[in-house]
Amino acid sequence: MQSIQANNYPIYFNENGYEALNSFLKESKYSTLFIIVDNNTNESCLNKFLPYLETDLKIEIIEFESGEPNKNIETCIQIWNVLTELGADRKSLVINLGGGVVTDLGGFVASTFKRGMDFIHIPTTLLSMVDASVGGKTGVDLGNLKNQIGVINVPKMVLIDTQYLTTLSKDEMRSGLAEMLKHGLIYDKNYWEKFLDLKAVDFADFDELIYRSVEIKNEIVIQDPTEKNIRKALNFGHTLGHAIESYFLENENKKNLLHGEAIAVGMILESYISWKMNLITIDDYIQIKTTIKSIYDDVVFEENDIEPILELLIHDKKNEYGNIQFALIQAIGKIKINQSVENELILKAFHDYKS
Repeated sequence: MQSIQANNYPIYFNENGYEALNSFLKESKYSTLFIIVDNNTNESCLNKFLPYLETDLKIEIIEFESGEPNKNIETCIQIWNVLTELGADRKSLVINLGGGVVTDLGGFVASTFKRGMDFIHIPTTLLSMVDASVGGKTGVDLGNLKNQIGVINVPKMVLIDTQYLTTLSKDEMRSGLAEMLKHGLIYDKNYWEKFLDLKAVDFADFDELIYRSVEIKNEIVIQDPTEKNIRKALNFGHTLGHAIESYFLENENKKNLLHGEAIAVGMILESYISWKMNLITIDDYIQIKTTIKSIYDDVVFEENDIEPILELLIHDKKNEYGNIQFALIQAIGKIKINQSVENELILKAFHDYKS
């Protein structure tokens, strides 16, 4: 597979990525190599990665506890302290080997330690391959509020190796698939239609589907690196999806949702809103709702869940001047950004989801 050129960094695929990585390490004059992992990738992926590495650099492994609840400043402080103890300097290189939590947090740690160290992303989950590791967003959660603290800072390269997907559960694969569905809905109708019947998807060609997803996200980000305009399209399903994810994280009576599970609900809700605002047809909405519900289990919402979810919307990063901003679809494959939506319509969307 050909590499993809992003804003100031390349995205490599499979074997080509390791060749590029080793050439980069040989040409660059780094002092130390730090590999940031969580306990899952330390156990399942590190032993797959290290044999590919050709370098005389001293290598240090830094591990933290996996999971969204650990994507916070406290974890960053622990890693900053470890970097300090191990003598990291601005000529050190960080490789983030893991899913979206690792690439988001590791990128933020590297971007802020001593005002910035170089870093490389090697995503190991489907979600991080098609979304989190591409685009330069780094950061952590503030309490249960998603991605409130962070910076946009690009890696030196991204290396996507689909062999790591063999370490994932079906739920984790489904979580990543949600972002691929989103890419079709906002940008490429033909791509969306490939997922209408998952039984017909040739998973032998899954690398090509991942490649197209990365291509779509990159094409959008190149136009608007700092999310002032069209990059907001990538937030489709996320305005409500993030609020739902945060609410389930903070509520001990609820089972935590994977990111993609929450975004799947958000896409159905925001598709309903798109229909009611005359942006898509009823047939489009039914197709979207039916397809997504065929892949993901229904999430149960009680009546007293909805109000707290709506209150979380005020913390959404896309809000401007106190107004909640949605990215909605305007026909499948097209997007309409900066849309204000009344609470009454959001409530109707939840009611329809439950019906």
